[in-house]
Amino acid sequence: METVVSGIRPTGNLHLGNYLGALQNFVKMQNENNCFFFIADYHSLTTHPTPTDLHGNVRNVLVEYLACGLDPEKATIYIQSDVPETAELYLILNMNAYLGELERCTSFKEKARTQPENINAGLLTYPTLMAADIIIHKAAKVPVGKDQEQHLEMTRTFAKRFNRLYNVEYFPEPVAYNFGQNLLKIPGLDGSTKMSKSENENSCIFLADTADQIRKKVMKAVTDAGPSEPNSSKPQAIENLFNLMKIVSKPEAISHFEELYNNCTIRYGDLKKQLAEDMVGFIAPLSEKIRELAADNDYIRKVARIGAEKARQSAGKTIKEVRGIIGFKEF
Repeated sequence: METVVSGIRPTGNLHLGNYLGALQNFVKMQNENNCFFFIADYHSLTTHPTPTDLHGNVRNVLVEYLACGLDPEKATIYIQSDVPETAELYLILNMNAYLGELERCTSFKEKARTQPENINAGLLTYPTLMAADIIIHKAAKVPVGKDQEQHLEMTRTFAKRFNRLYNVEYFPEPVAYNFGQNLLKIPGLDGSTKMSKSENENSCIFLADTADQIRKKVMKAVTDAGPSEPNSSKPQAIENLFNLMKIVSKPEAISHFEELYNNCTIRYGDLKKQLAEDMVGFIAPLSEKIRELAADNDYIRKVARIGAEKARQSAGKTIKEVRGIIGFKEF
């Protein structure tokens, strides 16, 4: 079985895009691979969360991982900061990462442009921490979205550089894992092409949302004045609503509103009501499971403890061998 590693930053509740774009694939992977799924709380420190926010967000993601079907009997599910070996490997990789290559990273340049008041070293060295997360378990595959492909390529660079510097073939060069198909991108309710809580929380359908919250968000979704000519192409915001319907609605409902759009008789209020009720039905089993698990403190603690033990066993072996390769020896 190949080793697979992936993580999600705890910056709030997980949304429909996280579920369909990542977690559904995680659930499939755990049946066929040696999987490590972590909650990236070290990574979240670049945005300076308060201690209360950090702990609560980590717990939310852990609960939602489990509610979506990740199984601690099949995969290692852990919190990044419970494995201090990751921080040690991060430090070691930083010694051989160069300022120029880190500054050229697209995500760093974007963050420096959009948040000039918070250009911290953690943002600059995000790729080395991500590399440490992955190669600490000697992963062969990593499920990544389009926006993370450059970071994965840098992980490969750091793994190769370590091997070359110390004349070993120790770290494998991980490749992207996408099930041989295009990764699913879930649109937002605000007209954007990707559901993202960092851009606009109201554009997201969260897995823990209540039926009323979902209805309110969907009814406020961005639309336009409607088509003025038969069979006209749809603007992005309207295409988004139809794409969301393709995920949660029955084919006959989609066909009905397609026909109304094409003959210029569509009423967006009716389309939104249909989408809202179908979205409520889709999310309800997940939100109910989330509430059930969130109330079971003993089980959540047990999952976190077992995950930390399993992850540290893997990471500890790697760090011991890496220290030996570098030349750190006990006296």
